[in-house]
Amino acid sequence: MSLQPWITGKVIRIEDETADTKRFWITIPSLEVFDFKPGQFVTLDLPIHEKPNKRWRSYSIASSPDGTNVFELLIVLNPNGLGTPYLFKEISVGSELTLRGPQGVFTLQLPIEKELFFICTGTGIAPFRSMVKYIQEQKITYQKIHLIFGTRKKENLLYTSELTSLEQSMLQFHYYPTLSKEEWEGRKGYVHAIYESLCITKPAAEFYLCGWKEMIDEAKQRIMAMGYDKKDIHLEIYG
Repeated sequence: MSLQPWITGKVIRIEDETADTKRFWITIPSLEVFDFKPGQFVTLDLPIHEKPNKRWRSYSIASSPDGTNVFELLIVLNPNGLGTPYLFKEISVGSELTLRGPQGVFTLQLPIEKELFFICTGTGIAPFRSMVKYIQEQKITYQKIHLIFGTRKKENLLYTSELTSLEQSMLQFHYYPTLSKEEWEGRKGYVHAIYESLCITKPAAEFYLCGWKEMIDEAKQRIMAMGYDKKDIHLEIYG
């Protein structure tokens, strides 16, 4: 398959989601519709290195496809890196970005015939936000959806007001934020105990994993240890 061409996007809005995480809205002026599947990503070509493959950074699309040429990225600052410091310091509303996409096969499997477990850490929540909003907006039939989101502290929670609201408006959608480094009114600990407790009766399920490699490796082992098949597990590794 031939490589997709590089295209130009224009940043039309930027918002702080947390102290070190920003939301970037990007439009593609050359297209009437930027069409993608929930779960896919785009690759940015940033002017941060002389070698092309050292300039490329990939980010999951956090918005759902809505028939427009606008999409959203959720990006956390890595102060020791090159890509995110450039995006945070040099990119503003009106800036242009060179990008390629949509890309990736970490996408929602339709029709939905089993319970869905979306398990993520950090900005790994982005593709799941896209999937959940798409399911809601397109009125797609589903059984149950469990979105299990792990982060360190309350200040690191992402899209939490929106997801809490969706939990109230979507039947059988359940949002489980859990903190590993701070006491609070919600769940404490890591994501693994949550999906294991929900799977005691071993419901027919599909597991989607997105986040840091350590979490994904452990989750994959635990899910298979519960008796699920490898084909029931879909994953996207960050970092």
